[in-house]
Amino acid sequence: MKIRERYITKTLLSFTLVVLVIWLGVYSFFNFLSEMGSIGQLNYTSLEALRYIALQVPEVAYKHASPVILLGCVLGMGHLATTNQLIVLRISGMSIYKLTMFTIKTALIFVIFIIAIGEYFAPMASDEVERGRSKALGHSIAAQSQEGFWIRDGENFINVKKNIDGKLFSGLTIIEVNSSNKIATVLTSENATFDGKSLEMNKAEIFSIDGIKKIDDISLKELNSYNKTVSFDQDLIDSLKKEPEDLTTWNIIKQIEFLSDNKLRSKIFEVELYKRLIKPITLVAMILLAMLFIFGSTRDVTLGRKIFFGIALGLSFEMLSRIGGAMALSFDFNPLISAILPTIVVMMVAIILLIQKSMS
Repeated sequence: MKIRERYITKTLLSFTLVVLVIWLGVYSFFNFLSEMGSIGQLNYTSLEALRYIALQVPEVAYKHASPVILLGCVLGMGHLATTNQLIVLRISGMSIYKLTMFTIKTALIFVIFIIAIGEYFAPMASDEVERGRSKALGHSIAAQSQEGFWIRDGENFINVKKNIDGKLFSGLTIIEVNSSNKIATVLTSENATFDGKSLEMNKAEIFSIDGIKKIDDISLKELNSYNKTVSFDQDLIDSLKKEPEDLTTWNIIKQIEFLSDNKLRSKIFEVELYKRLIKPITLVAMILLAMLFIFGSTRDVTLGRKIFFGIALGLSFEMLSRIGGAMALSFDFNPLISAILPTIVVMMVAIILLIQKSMS
């Protein structure tokens, strides 16, 4: 890498890191203000609140990566422009197109780093901090119990009245359906333990229904324990209490596969998956839009105002991309097309305009 390219990379990364630190600082400050109402309850001290906020930082950085990187790169290029360094770079042989592509390359390196943190470290930190906060506030496991759920497992239907910590189920009912789509067996248990592969039921009651005769013959068998193998795993159960945006990409893919195999709607997870997959492409489109303003003429409008307009337009485009995902859910559009089509159109238009500007 040449000296001038290293200098540009250093400038862009420096501004991006500054924006990231300020962004996370402001976000953490307001989070701390919201936690002040809980400080003093049982063992929840100021240090526990700070720990809670600190471990949320990776997740916040991951969710807000696109606007942070956009701001950092555009402000970095704006700094080079206002100090006339951009003119020197162009005189030395770097075209507008080459400068833009180099900016995008630097941004993608940073976004890959943020995605790695968000996919691997942020979920573990979030789970740990939630457990620590609940323990400090004296919330028992029973108090954390989420509402029950229905889940389809092949041809079986499983109902849990209360899900305690994702591993202990209360009020379990399993309805097994035969090849004729009629109920063949109903299993009930007051409590069941889930080990990630099977349900271990205590004091199970098994109602077998013989529908061959004109009048159904129902027999009852009571067992002290009964083991039922299932096709879902612990990750799927844990994801029931989370929104799609709070899941890792791998867990979202597993959710989509499980729901599709059981002929259930998975579009809300598909929208989130495609939105994540095209996030780098969306970031590139936003940067291209912003670059059009930075390399524009400053005769009529100041460079600072152009940078502001470029950033505002880029952020507006990201907001419109999110609206596209919501419309895909509301109007049953194809989630992939609704996610990627606006990005591709804007990117192609921006590339053409930048090439024309570079050649002029």
